[in-house]
Amino acid sequence: MTNSVAILGSTGSIGTQAIEVAQMHHLRVTALAANTRVDELVKQARILRPELLCIADESRYSALKEAAAGLGCRLLAGMDGLCEIAQHESTETLLNSVVGMVGLLPTLTGIAARKPIALANKETLVAGGALVMKAAAEQNVPILPIDSEHSAIFQCLRGNKRKQLKKIILTASGGPFFGKTKEDLKHTTVEEALNHPNWSMGSKITVDSATLMNKGLEFIEARWLFDLTPEQIEIIVHRQSVLHSAVVYEDESVIGQMGVPDMKIPIQYALLYPERLPCPTKPLSLTDYGTLTFAKPDYDTFDCLTACIKASETGGSAPCIVNGANEAAVAAFLSRKIPFLRIGELVTAALNEIPSETLTCYEDVRRADSRARAFVAEKLRTES
Repeated sequence: MTNSVAILGSTGSIGTQAIEVAQMHHLRVTALAANTRVDELVKQARILRPELLCIADESRYSALKEAAAGLGCRLLAGMDGLCEIAQHESTETLLNSVVGMVGLLPTLTGIAARKPIALANKETLVAGGALVMKAAAEQNVPILPIDSEHSAIFQCLRGNKRKQLKKIILTASGGPFFGKTKEDLKHTTVEEALNHPNWSMGSKITVDSATLMNKGLEFIEARWLFDLTPEQIEIIVHRQSVLHSAVVYEDESVIGQMGVPDMKIPIQYALLYPERLPCPTKPLSLTDYGTLTFAKPDYDTFDCLTACIKASETGGSAPCIVNGANEAAVAAFLSRKIPFLRIGELVTAALNEIPSETLTCYEDVRRADSRARAFVAEKLRTES
């Protein structure tokens, strides 16, 4: 159980809930980092008084310096700032909840400094899973998953022999477009894609949930976290988001973890592991739900999910390629430059047209990511 935490992505959904958990359990918050939201970051700093304060967008550093005057925090910026927090002596546990590939290098830096990682940045493992898990094993550093699905699997594996695992069941809410066809989704708006039925999340991850890309990324992440083959992962759509995931053992026993759809539960489990203490969330009442439903995903309509599974089977840089292409495509969709269905088309095209290569270091990952983003940019340029 940690006594203090440094939070990357502190103004986002996971970050703000992590602060709530930290305050409830009197954990010291030693560092805060945000991407662009200077005002929110400084508001947090005035309450928590961290040692380090970082704005990832370096163009916002002057605004941070002005807003944080008199706080007594050491001010940082950019990737160098994120990595300094990750390895700083005051960082006991690093909670990484930044969005996108930007989270990979701070994670690797924290592992090198032997800091336990509470991981909500799934792109870290999607893009560089082999590097991250190898480094974590060499440094004997725990990776404590915060995604509700991976936290559920992590909890269901406790007290059982890993070799007796048969497969995992990875649940998906299905997003706002469950049951829709591609014809139905031709004219989907940004507002409709951001209207998630169960979870309150940032824009990028909410769009990923709408395309089921998020579940594809979690498929890849689960492979690395739990050392699985693609055949050992079954995805099911569970609209109520009460069963967060489950583990199937060789004797066909199925052990699942349930709770209300509230991210404070997995956040707290990662920060207080292995302790279980009261959590600032409402209790689960199964009778209030009455019925829980389960269905198979629609792989034809949601081709982002199909692309991720294929990338996982291909290996090498393929997962990094689909992730980079998706980040670029989602940004274009949120800017209203492309229609909703074009996201999946661009991700699939990047996977099919960019050759997969072996990843041996961070620079290999960065180059594969850059190639995928450049591919999408070129496609958009020629289409405009």
